[in-house]
Amino acid sequence: MARFDFLIPIVVVGIITAGIYGLFELFVRRKERMAIIEKLGDNLNLPQLPSSYILGYGMPKISFNALKVGCLLMGIGFGILVGFILNIIVSANKHYLEITREYEVLTSAYSASVLLFGGLGLILAFILEMKIGKKDKK
Repeated sequence: MARFDFLIPIVVVGIITAGIYGLFELFVRRKERMAIIEKLGDNLNLPQLPSSYILGYGMPKISFNALKVGCLLMGIGFGILVGFILNIIVSANKHYLEITREYEVLTSAYSASVLLFGGLGLILAFILEMKIGKKDKK
């Protein structure tokens, strides 16, 4: 750790500089947006806009984040369960399978099943989102 002590001040100065730059950029963007809104506000007439813009303005949009996270976690949990079942099967039959690297087989079984079922959970969330979206449009 003593070899890299000289990097600490450099990193701290870099973080402080980036924070100050981000803060100034935030305020400048806010001023620019307010100026654009003021320019548009002078020339904007509500009767000229289509009624769908006016009516749809206050409508809440449905967020599917909870569905996506829920399906992903469900898939990961199911993948861990399948990996555990594969672990039991391999451990019980390791004499018949002649596995020399049992640890590598088990870790690859866990990781493959978690990734597979996590991906299937996200695909399920996408399909459900598409079905719900079609029902909302009708």
